[in-house]
Amino acid sequence: MWEHEQLVVRTGKRSGMTTMVALHSTEAGPAVGGCRMKPYERITDAVTDVLRLSKAMTLKCAAAGIPHGGAKSVIVVDRELTPQLRRAVLLDHADLINEFGGAYQAGPDVGTGPDDMLVLREVTPHAYCLPEEHGGTGSSSGPTARGVLAALKAASRHVFGTPDLTGRKVVISGFGSVGELIAKGLDGADITVSDVDESRRTGEYGWVHPDEAYKIKADVLIPAAVGGVLSPETVRHLDVKLIVGPANNQLTDDDVADLLDERGIVWVPDHVASAGGVIYTLAREDDGADHETALKRVDGIEATVERMLQAQG
Repeated sequence: MWEHEQLVVRTGKRSGMTTMVALHSTEAGPAVGGCRMKPYERITDAVTDVLRLSKAMTLKCAAAGIPHGGAKSVIVVDRELTPQLRRAVLLDHADLINEFGGAYQAGPDVGTGPDDMLVLREVTPHAYCLPEEHGGTGSSSGPTARGVLAALKAASRHVFGTPDLTGRKVVISGFGSVGELIAKGLDGADITVSDVDESRRTGEYGWVHPDEAYKIKADVLIPAAVGGVLSPETVRHLDVKLIVGPANNQLTDDDVADLLDERGIVWVPDHVASAGGVIYTLAREDDGADHETALKRVDGIEATVERMLQAQG
């Protein structure tokens, strides 16, 4: 079903916590993908997540024209993470990454950041996005948000006849670092946001409970939190014209794309819209491109989306 090259699950010798890597494809080159650190109700849930995410990374690299395959890794948080335990499980995870001999190269994801990549580098050379002061590109949130905005320009031109969303109702579901940067890039739009973390609420934008974010009438919906948010049930309640966002694996299954099409809702696949981070990072850290050159590559997502939508008619 999953057609992966490898799935390896280990119990860390330092931490006693479960860590895993799913290698989906190395056909185009070494596989890249983020290291996700979060609690899961069951280990099987973590396995399903890492398999789906790694396949999405293959699609993301292919759509962006990057000579890499896709992979993903997960650290299952099953107890309170003290600083000592966090460090221990990251070192355990670095041991697992080394087992792949460079076929998997990790970066930050949900629950991890550049400082964690620095810990991985103590054991393995196969980690991207170290803090800038240590020679890496740091957080990929900025390029990821820029890529979503580029995708929005092309999709808005296709749906509304203009890339300008001034006066349009936009709902952003998930107001973390990427969601916030997307909101700041939408000058003139009527923006409503939602997040499970009430502390993210500000007076700058409208606010709805996360359960309502997929039910209110809007022009554009931007899924910017967790995946698996677009289900047959959710689609029945949608009242939007366009969906573009950085959340990975937005569909609960591939058939949901057909349901969106039947409802006349244009959806830009997440593996296309969310590729800005990996495009920028690999341009800088693999190709040696400067900041502006790497950003121009991210901006190329606009042309990719335009071609994709034209092909669909």
